[in-house]
Amino acid sequence: MLVDQQQIVQALWETIVMVGVSLLFSFLIGLVLGVLLVVTRKGHLWENKVVFTILNAGINIFRSIPFIILMVAVIPFTRLVVGTSIGTAAAIVPMILFAGPYIARLIENSLLEVDPGVMEAAQAMGATPWQIMIRFLLPEALSSLLLGITIATIGLVGASAMAGAVGGGGLGDLAITYGYQRFDTVVMFLTVGILIIMVQGLQSIGNYLSKRVRRR
Repeated sequence: MLVDQQQIVQALWETIVMVGVSLLFSFLIGLVLGVLLVVTRKGHLWENKVVFTILNAGINIFRSIPFIILMVAVIPFTRLVVGTSIGTAAAIVPMILFAGPYIARLIENSLLEVDPGVMEAAQAMGATPWQIMIRFLLPEALSSLLLGITIATIGLVGASAMAGAVGGGGLGDLAITYGYQRFDTVVMFLTVGILIIMVQGLQSIGNYLSKRVRRR
């Protein structure tokens, strides 16, 4: 085995940083886009066909691009933002662009699953559109939203591993550099095992939080 424990810990930390930072920013972007997709659609709070059509098309375009291609395609933008196209910081930029539209769709679906009677009851009580969204729709959709964010987080773990193919750092880079290129099967299986444990842990936490919220 050519890798020592410190390198594994460093790779794990880089993966956690990539996933954590990209999740934070992609969630903020996805939340705004997801809410706008819902409230501007036909028959909703702020119906606007032009805004909805543009957002819907733009999100579909970004979601159609495989992550590995997106990561290469936005290299000039990545260099503009972080000053480099290699390393952990550089991998975060395409990960945000990849996950943001995906999270927007998850949030859109969660909000559309809310019983229309909730919005009708809020309107009957005289609630403003902002109050309906913040105090009624989002809380009602919280359980589904938590499951959606869990799925997105797991997707980012996979994206962080793919980022290693172009020098993005993390467990993916470790697996390719040592496991694949140097034919070290121990490193390969070790990194895969760590990723499996991460995914299982994230899914379990997401399921638990979603159930807790649903019971309340």
